[in-house]
Amino acid sequence: MPRALPRPPRTATVAADATVREEPFQDLTPGWLLTLAGVLAAGVLAASCWTAGHVHADAALQTVARFLHVVSMVAGLGSVLAVDWLALLWLTGRRPLAGVLDTAAALQTPIWAGMGGLTVSGLLLHPELGSPLTLVKLGLVLAVTLNGLYAHRLGQLLERFREHGDVPRRLLVRSGAAAGVSQVGWWGATFIGFLNSQS
Repeated sequence: MPRALPRPPRTATVAADATVREEPFQDLTPGWLLTLAGVLAAGVLAASCWTAGHVHADAALQTVARFLHVVSMVAGLGSVLAVDWLALLWLTGRRPLAGVLDTAAALQTPIWAGMGGLTVSGLLLHPELGSPLTLVKLGLVLAVTLNGLYAHRLGQLLERFREHGDVPRRLLVRSGAAAGVSQVGWWGATFIGFLNSQS
């Protein structure tokens, strides 16, 4: 009969398990970098508002800007809807977490490209910066941007539970809140943009 291999000490097993559980957190984006990204995003939005008051596009350029605005809205909002819908299905137990994380990672580019396209094209559409509705829209745009950075961090935290383990209730609540802010922000800004286009 072959000799049985010795079992590893329990302390070594516990240490190895702890390393596996903590490993995903080594890939977290540093908090200072996310903060810097948020400050830069606010600065870009402020600079865009200032630029919009000093740029006067002709009719042809405005037509191009409107088209780019619509395309950017479709790309950004459509991608956000896909991610948030899958997140809702996961929160209700009808989809695995891995599918949500993979979809969110795949759609990061069209989401941020949509945000960038909306910002650039908006410069050429003569926004009424003195209008309360426009100011609310700008606030929603900033909220969506900062929430996107926050959702990025949540996605990294959720990677720990991709294959196994129950997600802590607090993390579930934070994920649901982020999805809610995302939807309110995108749809609110879209609705205000529609109202402004009718005036």
